[in-house]
Amino acid sequence: MPTVLQIGPYRFFFYSSDWQEPPHIHVERDAAKAKFWLNPVRLERSAGFSGSELNKIQRLVDEHIAKIRRSWDEYFGS
Repeated sequence: MPTVLQIGPYRFFFYSSDWQEPPHIHVERDAAKAKFWLNPVRLERSAGFSGSELNKIQRLVDEHIAKIRRSWDEYFGS
């Protein structure tokens, strides 16, 4: 599970088995989890986050999309 970013309480990562899916990022804080597609950035699913927190996380994904996408491409060889 490569961690791409750690911003405040949020860990942004992907699983090594994620290569079969379109580019995306998982985010977790404590027991809360979410998954965002990257192209375009949009929520795929979540559990435990409030709507306002998901909006904040989506803004963070948007702000760091270049690094997240670069990490995906380097890891999975895309």
